[in-house]
Amino acid sequence: MTAAAGGARHGSAAPLPRILLTSGEPAGIGPDLCVLAAQQPFPCDLTVAGDPELLAQRARLLGREVSIQPVMPATGAEPHRPGVLRVLAVAGGAGGTCGVPERRTASYVLEQLRRAAETCLAGACDALVTAPVHKAILNDAGQPFSGHTEFFAAVTGGDPVMMLATPGLRVALATTHVPLARVSEMLTAARLQRVTEVLYGELQQRIPRPRVLVCGLNPHAGEGGHLGREEIEVIAPVLEGLRRQGMDLLGPLPADSLFVPARLEQADAVLAMYHDQGLPVLKYRGFGRAVNITLGLPIIRTSVDHGTALDLAGTGRIDSGSLFYAIETAIAMVQARAAAGVP
Repeated sequence: MTAAAGGARHGSAAPLPRILLTSGEPAGIGPDLCVLAAQQPFPCDLTVAGDPELLAQRARLLGREVSIQPVMPATGAEPHRPGVLRVLAVAGGAGGTCGVPERRTASYVLEQLRRAAETCLAGACDALVTAPVHKAILNDAGQPFSGHTEFFAAVTGGDPVMMLATPGLRVALATTHVPLARVSEMLTAARLQRVTEVLYGELQQRIPRPRVLVCGLNPHAGEGGHLGREEIEVIAPVLEGLRRQGMDLLGPLPADSLFVPARLEQADAVLAMYHDQGLPVLKYRGFGRAVNITLGLPIIRTSVDHGTALDLAGTGRIDSGSLFYAIETAIAMVQARAAAGVP
């Protein structure tokens, strides 16, 4: 399989990518990751959406020297300086305890995401990178929230497809954060066609003729209808129609034998039918070096491949690899779109 994410590096005359990073759940490792990111020499304009007081507190707790500078995103880009954390200030995250999420901060978390998305929509930033949030505490606080993907779709009006990538493997999902019992009813022909078209179109921005391996839903891809008919009645007809349009799609294939090196080396992405069909394989292969990319939005959005890690917040024992990879991927995607002339 070709490289998981990214694009061509831009020349010196290309605009500096403007990256906006949300700090996520205040009791989790999101603020820690932002502090660590501030000390890295990323080739971009880097701004964090969050509470400046919270970020300063976390920097002190971690023993990191970071200069907090509240800013308003501007149309001009300023090169990131290691040790400086430019912050799009959102109040309400300070005052808590590491590892102890509180319902009172739910509105603060969602305000981060809303302001960040609107800032990118307004053209003041080129890409959005998100630190993890705590879905359960948001729902417990009465805020309906099934995930970043669905939230940003509502704010931006996009038609999102969730894809995770690590070097050598991309996995997109036909359905995302839904109970397993509902996957079959949600896997309609219209949905599968839309997801496949979004995935293929995004891949074509970097790969002239991508090849996608498509999983079946049932064991053994339905075993000719003996283990389920979704392959016969939904998946195969959709894929055949899209092949007639020129897409290189293989499937539906049994998921238990699809993720083998011989197959993956001949493809550019895998389309899984549900969350836990494809993502365990990807995370086993690349956890800590994987990135969540939301396709189909009017903005570029990447994220980490892990959760809030409440038990590690403020300890200094976290692995920042996934966040750094998410930032690097966002930079590369901005550069690739600029090189291709995509607005």
